[in-house]
Amino acid sequence: MKRDMIFSGLIALVVSVSSFGILKIIDKEDRTVRIEHVDATPSKSAVYSIDHDGNAVPLDFHETASNVLEGVVHIKSTQLINQGNSTYQYRSIPDPFREFFGPQMERQFFFPNRNKLEDEKIPNRVGSGSGVIISDDGYIVTNNHVVADSDDIEITLHDNRTYKAIVIGTDPSTDLALLKIKEMDLPTVPFTNSSDVKIGQWVMAVGNPMGLNSTVTAGIISAKGRNINILKDKYAVENFIQTDAAINPGNSGGALVNLNGGLIGINTAIASPTGSFAGYGFAVPSNIVEKVITDLMEYGTVQRGVLGVMIRTLDSNLTKDKSIDISKGVYVDSLMANSAAGEAGIKVGDVIIKVNDEKVSTSPELQGVIAQYRPGEEIDIYIYRDGREEVKKVKLNSRDGLNSEMSKDQSQLLKMLGAQMQELDDQDLKELNIKSGVKVEKIVSGKIRKHTQMREGFVITHVNNKSVKNLSDLLDKIEDLEGGIMIEGVYSDIPGKYYYALGL
Repeated sequence: MKRDMIFSGLIALVVSVSSFGILKIIDKEDRTVRIEHVDATPSKSAVYSIDHDGNAVPLDFHETASNVLEGVVHIKSTQLINQGNSTYQYRSIPDPFREFFGPQMERQFFFPNRNKLEDEKIPNRVGSGSGVIISDDGYIVTNNHVVADSDDIEITLHDNRTYKAIVIGTDPSTDLALLKIKEMDLPTVPFTNSSDVKIGQWVMAVGNPMGLNSTVTAGIISAKGRNINILKDKYAVENFIQTDAAINPGNSGGALVNLNGGLIGINTAIASPTGSFAGYGFAVPSNIVEKVITDLMEYGTVQRGVLGVMIRTLDSNLTKDKSIDISKGVYVDSLMANSAAGEAGIKVGDVIIKVNDEKVSTSPELQGVIAQYRPGEEIDIYIYRDGREEVKKVKLNSRDGLNSEMSKDQSQLLKMLGAQMQELDDQDLKELNIKSGVKVEKIVSGKIRKHTQMREGFVITHVNNKSVKNLSDLLDKIEDLEGGIMIEGVYSDIPGKYYYALGL
């Protein structure tokens, strides 16, 4: 036992002496051993995305943001409130976008007497929004609610240059407006095909929210074909792109772009219980925007084709109730007067599943596709009927009942009159006991409102004692006249004939 212990001790002594010697040698060569803690791997972090070709590319917003910011402007719109010489009449603007419009909005005034009114200084109404430069010669697209009823519009570019703008035209049914400033060689934001947008795709929102000019936020496309019932126009087209990129008051009219800097939509609304961003923003698709502004440039008004149908999105309850054996499509509930779809052979109970090469699964999708076509254009409507698919060639009408687009002069004439007209079918004529006529469906700003007491619903039967056959005939008759005209017609709810004199 003692011998084993002595042997083990000798071995330990040899090892200790050897280790000491080795350390001495290292020390003589000025070598040290260091132990360090590494908190992170020495590599550059990167997030990747997949492009259209399936290649992995680094995700970087900087270059896109730098390019797009130059083409997005700040819009200050002012409505001058004139007290005049009589008692003040405050015209409240019913605006579904009030919370989205800007920070200085919506006061209500009450003045108990005229003398007090004359001593009051009535403030102007000022709104703030955004716009997108779409041509280098000064055309700017924004939302209609940003500039509605404005008397003064001021544009501020990204480099702080300011300009006065004029309104070229507006389209309340899509909440779009086209402005113009006097300048050349401006930076622009190019359009891209919004039909190619995919859910989950990265996007950026650029605008001027809450007084914070030139702000960029990023997110993804969270849904397409949204209808949020925010537009109050009878012919409203709601086919919004939904995004979770932060959008706040003041972003209205700004750009929603892809990572290539292509315009895929105009930011229009938010869904929020507080009026500030809560995760959901909505933009008008660029395909609709491009169609609308092209019409406003060429005609001064929008030439929009209509099918003339009342529709519903197909769901499980409807398919069960109507015994339909497909689950996606748009159900034709009824046909309107002068229905282009009806003339092409589409019937109540048909399910629309495709327009040309584009599949449609919801009512907003169908509205969005049709809104890209003009009156007189022919399209292929694919329907599902009695267990089989059929195709119908439809020549679209206008909402005024015309089956061809108006000339620029005719469009300008309707804009000057300030009226939206609707042709009558045989049943309407029979109920009114007249041979022909054109219905004044809506009265907007123009000569009719300014110079007459005409009400909406008035049916024009004669101009200067000459009978009016249809809308085209009415416009032809007025277009050839100079000076004043006498308009004759009837109301459906008031007996007798009525006359309105109008100066041209």
